[in-house]
Amino acid sequence: MNRVGSRQEFKWSTLTNFSQLSTATKDHLRNVYTCLTLCMLGAAAGAFLHLKTQFQGGLLSALASIGLMLWLAATAHSKENQTKRVCILTAFGVTSGLGLGPTLDFAIAINPQIIVTAFLMTTLIFISFSLSALFAQRRSYLYLGGILGSGLSVLLFASFMNIFVQSFAVFQFQLYAGAALFCAFVLYDTQLIVEKHINGDNDYIWHSVDLFIDFIAIFRRLIIILGLNEKKNKKNN
Repeated sequence: MNRVGSRQEFKWSTLTNFSQLSTATKDHLRNVYTCLTLCMLGAAAGAFLHLKTQFQGGLLSALASIGLMLWLAATAHSKENQTKRVCILTAFGVTSGLGLGPTLDFAIAINPQIIVTAFLMTTLIFISFSLSALFAQRRSYLYLGGILGSGLSVLLFASFMNIFVQSFAVFQFQLYAGAALFCAFVLYDTQLIVEKHINGDNDYIWHSVDLFIDFIAIFRRLIIILGLNEKKNKKNN
């Protein structure tokens, strides 16, 4: 039998064929990713503002981001509040971009190309894991919730302890384990958004926040990992 002749031709259209999802769910996901894109543009604007003005937000940016998240969560999802909530979401993206400032400065001091590489890697990871979650059997990744919660608790505890221990090994563990953890969160959050919509939760603006946090968490860690590796290579050379 001719194996080459029997091989099915790959069609790129299969990457957008989510026949297992209803039309309403597809529309919801389209709105979620539109809001995610808007939030990402806000983060890019915030990062650009930091690079141009060297504004050191630090704790102020973090507090502003938390405040905006709470404001967004407290504002009801309705047609009347849609414009207001989109503005809050964009502002949240801007403050998150400002918060990335010190990490971007770290990368620029070593090699500015690190930022581009980390962004492309994060985008590829995010798209791949999102597609995996959407193509996978319904609810197949939701069991990760307990594991991810425990993993996040371990990372937070390690971060707290490392304030006193100051161990580089623990810091590296936080970086690599954190990157892997938030990759898994992309799988979990994507399927959770689908399930929430099926059960009547149509707040696509808030759902985009979950994915945005996952993206930024992976992006930040990849910048640091790539920066440390390149710094090490330069030192060895």
